Parts: sequence; C-alpha cells; structure tokens
Amino acid sequence: MADAIRFYFDEHVPNAATVTLRKKGADVLTVFESGRVSFPDEEQLRYATAQDRVVVTHDEDFTFWASDFVDRGEEFAGIAYCHPTKYQSDVGGLIDAIECIFGAMTPDEMMNHLEYL
Repeated sequence: MADAIRFYFDEHVPNAATVTLRKKGADVLTVFESGRVSFPDEEQLRYATAQDRVVVTHDEDFTFWASDFVDRGEEFAGIAYCHPTKYQSDVGGLIDAIECIFGAMTPDEMMNHLEYL
C-alpha cells in the first residue's frame, strides 16, 4: 500500500470536501469520477480496495459490509463512516474529521478497519 491514505468518496460526500481536501494534499477519487454511481455498496468496497482507497461514506450499509467482509476473511482498505446528519450543515467539521484520519493513520492501520467520524 501507499504511504498516505487515499480516499474514495461515496456519492453523498459533498463536493466541497473533495475540493478542500485535495487542496490540502489528499488523494481523493469520487464515485462520480470513477463512473460508478449507483453501483452496489459491496462492489464499491471491492473497487476501493483494489485501488487501495478508504471509502468515505454516509451510507450505514457500509458498516454491515465491514462486518461481513471480516467474517468472510475478505480484506478491505478501510471505511470512514459518518452518520448522514452529523455534519449536515457543517462541511468544515466533516473535512476536519477526514483530515484527522489522513494525518493520523496509515493505510495499514485502516486496513479492515471501520472508523466512525
């Protein structure tokens, strides 16, 4: 894996977070840019893992997939989950939470890990 965490933003993560984090040096790919809008969550997680990217999402289903992958012995690159209403009117707070992961954790530490933002 790479030295720094790379992110894969699910379709509900605000574009302002993408733009701001890229300006701060984060490697961010969105589902829109990958052409994978509306793909099933399980496929999104496998795609992100193949790209060595941590999924950032507001979709609670990913918490299920994290457990399911672990139970089956299938690795995933990591998931950063945020409840949809937590930063609903505070994109800056979401950016700060993602930045904490980017600055404090390694890709190896995120492997098979579900981080709650």
